[in-house]
Amino acid sequence: MIYVVQKHRARHLHYDLRLEMDGVLKSWAVPKEPPRQEGVKRLAVQVEDHPLGYENFEGVIPEGYYGAGEVELWDRGEYVLKERREDRLIFELKGEKLRGTYCLLRFKKGEPKNWLFFRVKSS
Repeated sequence: MIYVVQKHRARHLHYDLRLEMDGVLKSWAVPKEPPRQEGVKRLAVQVEDHPLGYENFEGVIPEGYYGAGEVELWDRGEYVLKERREDRLIFELKGEKLRGTYCLLRFKKGEPKNWLFFRVKSS
């Protein structure tokens, strides 16, 4: 399965993590650069799914449209899903910048769209 991280200069600079799943790109907005090292944790806010094919988009979304701003491909590759639960995804990324096992963990309290994104300690 494919994944992509798009660097998105909209109202605020953020990174969109997209994982191919269930025939769509499940998507999370990550306010800071995705973690490359263990011990670095990032907020990831789940956003609407995007259609397959959007993983190739690079360019400018015009003013007046949702997500207006510049989008560039920051990283891409394949991933292997290792565990999928309602509140946790564990997957191995095989990309150009992100390599290794990662976790998306849903916060137990507060906003249900908020997840924690981090690299899992290698064994």
